[in-house]
Amino acid sequence: MRGVLFDLDGTLADTAPDLGWALNTLLAEHQRAPLPLTAIRPVASHGARGLIQLGFGMDRDHPDFERLRLRFLDLYDQHFAVDTVLYDGVQPLIEALAQRGLVWGIVTNKPMRFTDRLVPRLGFPVPPAAVVSGDTVGVAKPDPRPMHHAAQLAGVAAARCLYVGDAERDIQAGRASGMVTVLAGYGYIAATDTPAAWGADHNIAAPLQLVELIDRIWV
Repeated sequence: MRGVLFDLDGTLADTAPDLGWALNTLLAEHQRAPLPLTAIRPVASHGARGLIQLGFGMDRDHPDFERLRLRFLDLYDQHFAVDTVLYDGVQPLIEALAQRGLVWGIVTNKPMRFTDRLVPRLGFPVPPAAVVSGDTVGVAKPDPRPMHHAAQLAGVAAARCLYVGDAERDIQAGRASGMVTVLAGYGYIAATDTPAAWGADHNIAAPLQLVELIDRIWV
């Protein structure tokens, strides 16, 4: 094992409060009641499209859907790094990876316009060797191409990488790219999700459990 790649939202950082602010501001603009964070957090990994579906109850083929999605992104642009924080244990996790000589990086479906500004603000103790967003290579997860691109940027073979994420598409992308997959069970997983059926190679309930897993199996 030479590298560890992570999803961002719901895996490294709790971005739901800022995403929720944007959604509730949009709802207010349309004279709709705000949603509690408890309802927003499980959907946060699904990004703007999932949150528009949650807040407005409309399918993606609705004629107003794209207009609302673009307005949501404009609102989020104003408030993307206000209440977002790293999960407890992420900073010592990154330090532990560096101590073991492992490179790390990020593969997210978040657009570059947010990722490239948010990541430097999160205070990682060691900077990522690769940051790949949902529009970096023109396709997003579960397509494996962003995964391969991140591995190439980090200078490691995909087969020598772990991929850690909290959504089904993360596990699908990791498996399709030949990486060992780890489900971040502490992330944005809804009660209606079926993570046991996603086929992850390993599961962790907290970020620092990844260090225990790596030490037990690979180091």
